[in-house]
Amino acid sequence: MNQIEPGVQYNYVYDEDEYMIQEEEWDRDLLLDPAWEKQQRKTFTAWCNSHLRKAGTQIENIEEDFRNGLKLMLLLEVISGERLPKPDRGKMRFHKIANVNKALDYIASKGVKLVSIGAEEIVDGNVKMTLGMIWTIILRFAIQDISVEETSAKEGLLLWCQRKTAPYRNVNIQNFHTSWKDGLGLCALIHRHRPDLIDYSKLNKDDPIGNINLAMEIAEKHLDIPKMLDAEDIVNTPKPDERAIMTYVSCFYHAFAGAEQAETAANRICKVLAVNQENERLMEEYERLASEQLLEWIRRTIPWLENRTPEKTMQAMQKKLEDFRDYRRKHKPPKVQEKCQLEINFNTLQTKLRISNRPAFMPSEGKMVSDIAGAWQRLEQAEKGYEEWLLNEIRRLERLEHLAEKFRQKASTHETWAYGKEQILLQKDYESASLTEVRALLRKHEAFESDLAAHQDRVEQIAAIAQELNELDYHDAVNVNDRCQKICDQWDRLGTLTQKRREALERMEKLLETIDQLHLEFAKRAAPFNNWMEGAMEDLQDMFIVHSIEEIQSLITAHEQFKATLPEADGERQSIMAIQNEVEKVIQSYNIRISSSNPYSTVTMDELRTKWDKVKQLVPIRDQSLQEELARQHANERLRRQFAAQANAIGPWIQNKMEEIARSSIQITGALEDQMNQLKQYEHNIINYKNNIDKLEGDHQLIQEALVFDNKHTNYTMEHIRVGWELLLTTIARTINEVETQILTRDAKGITQEQMNEFRASFNHFDRRKNGLMDHEDFRACLISMGYDLGEAEFARIMTLVDPNGQGTVTFQSFIDFMTRETADTDTAEQVIASFRILASDKPYILAEELRRELPPDQAQYCIKRMPAYSGPGSVPGALDYAAFSSALYGESDL
Repeated sequence: MNQIEPGVQYNYVYDEDEYMIQEEEWDRDLLLDPAWEKQQRKTFTAWCNSHLRKAGTQIENIEEDFRNGLKLMLLLEVISGERLPKPDRGKMRFHKIANVNKALDYIASKGVKLVSIGAEEIVDGNVKMTLGMIWTIILRFAIQDISVEETSAKEGLLLWCQRKTAPYRNVNIQNFHTSWKDGLGLCALIHRHRPDLIDYSKLNKDDPIGNINLAMEIAEKHLDIPKMLDAEDIVNTPKPDERAIMTYVSCFYHAFAGAEQAETAANRICKVLAVNQENERLMEEYERLASEQLLEWIRRTIPWLENRTPEKTMQAMQKKLEDFRDYRRKHKPPKVQEKCQLEINFNTLQTKLRISNRPAFMPSEGKMVSDIAGAWQRLEQAEKGYEEWLLNEIRRLERLEHLAEKFRQKASTHETWAYGKEQILLQKDYESASLTEVRALLRKHEAFESDLAAHQDRVEQIAAIAQELNELDYHDAVNVNDRCQKICDQWDRLGTLTQKRREALERMEKLLETIDQLHLEFAKRAAPFNNWMEGAMEDLQDMFIVHSIEEIQSLITAHEQFKATLPEADGERQSIMAIQNEVEKVIQSYNIRISSSNPYSTVTMDELRTKWDKVKQLVPIRDQSLQEELARQHANERLRRQFAAQANAIGPWIQNKMEEIARSSIQITGALEDQMNQLKQYEHNIINYKNNIDKLEGDHQLIQEALVFDNKHTNYTMEHIRVGWELLLTTIARTINEVETQILTRDAKGITQEQMNEFRASFNHFDRRKNGLMDHEDFRACLISMGYDLGEAEFARIMTLVDPNGQGTVTFQSFIDFMTRETADTDTAEQVIASFRILASDKPYILAEELRRELPPDQAQYCIKRMPAYSGPGSVPGALDYAAFSSALYGESDL
């Protein structure tokens, strides 16, 4: 019985016209297909019995058992759950008509418009009208209420079947007739809802009767769905009855709909319980976070922050500050996150409770959000006060530690400066020092006195800082006082020793002044003379590289000028030696304990003697090397003139030959054969000239061996001559080849000499650079002048022929090829195919014996070897495809 669950809304809107249309169609279809009628009888009878058995009865013959209207009324009461008017119990015809009318009136009251179905037809046992009435009842009470995704009735049932069977292989439900013939659709519906009843993987699509019987047997045994159809009728009927199939399938929908409703109800309960459990978990989590973690931590932390016991040392206070920083960096941030998360959890929990119509959550005493906020505020206040106290204490200790550190730094600086100063002041180093050293010691001592005076302020600052530390009761004041006293005592000793050293230095300075004047004079004269000798030796030994006679003559002149200065240099040497002898005489006379070395000069008399001897030895050696180089430069000059004489003759000869060949290549008069003869003569003359090039190569080798790199007598180098000679050989060979190609083109294409001259004249006219090439624009202008009507597409096609590599230029040979192709009569693939067709007597193929009969032996064998076999219509053994062969001949042409 189809009951509608209270509270469930359906989107289906019942349409009376829909059933009117159905009944009109039924009325028009007066001749029901016998197979369909058989299927409907069995299906509708089984469907009626599935409901009537609930009332303890059934029907055997659908058109006979409903004639009195009693079981018809009973069927409507069972499937609707409503009471119909009391039936008439008489057996007369009018009693039966009255009962049937009561049933029909009830059907009409449900919005079903019955067309052409009257009580008399039912009472008379009209099988078509009875089946139509039962189908109307099935539509109204079994199919109309089916709703799937805003579709209802037949469309809804079809969509439900499609959704349920979509994952199954070999199942494609598109209708209620042919889509069910293999039985897999019914098996898929059962397996989708009750996979324990059927093993879908073992089903065979090629056994439709077995599949249908299996589904019906399982449905009857486990799902309480009676067997309404015969498998053979479904399989053997080209198009099974749609109403029968739809009725049977609707039973599966109603059988499984109850299970889905139960599942929906269970899901609703689980959802409600899950929400409640989640709310309880959030409540417990809130209580745990509030009490065990956050509030307890706050209670432990506040006393620590309220402790204001000061420390005596900066290190101890720094430790407190570091602990506070750890608290701010490591300990507090997680608690801030916990507090934030606690508030978020509380608000989330209250929102969830409000949405799910639950009472608001009330935390236990002392754990409200406001309580936590108050505790946190007390923590913040304690933290702020603790931080201010720490900073003040650190600033106080920092000031004291700063003074102590300042004392240590100044004391260390002074001690470092004073270290070793007493030992220096006690030295007797001036007793064996020269005048310069004594004066340097005296200046150094004066600088020390200035430095000593400058350090007076530092010593006074050290004493003042020590006094301040004592007044502030610094914890290490004893060590500060001891260190300060040592510094003051040392300072007094340094002052006494400084005065004594100054007096000793001034006495020694006066003794050494006389010797110093002589040393200074020696240094002033010895240094320039020593430098002159070193420069002279460097110049005399200097390697020279010259490339001309003029350069070596310049070096010889300079050397002669140097030799003229030698007598004057020898006089200066003797004067310097006299000064040094005077110094040694003074030291011996006054018995002074100092070295005779000159503090103002590193030059000794031994060095001066050695270098003077070296200069005198180098002068004749330099004379000899300069004369040898002069002779070598005269020999190089002869080589230069010899090479220049030949190069100045060969260079112009090559240039003249190049110009003659160029003029010959652009001539437009005379036959090509005459031009070829002239070029051959040029080539013969050029080859005969090779001996001159070889001789020049020999002279060039001599120049290279002599390391001569320039030649003012000629502008030609050997490289220029080589390049020109190679270019001349290449040009004559290329020009001869171009003329030969033109002759071949003329003879092959049938071009007259006048046409060839005309082509050359046109090309030369538009070859603006006179380099044997036309660019694209010059070529376009040339074509237009010759009468071509060029569009962009046509010009682009022509350029692919004359400039296939895209170099941007057109050679004369490409121009000739194009012009001969445009003017000459050339063979095409079509013409060759037509010729072969004539030889083959209009057949699409040709035989080997026909080729041997019509063509010369070598050409016939050539065709037989390369011609593919013919496989088209009318082919015979040995047939050859002359069309494919001809197309291939022209397939790789650039034209």
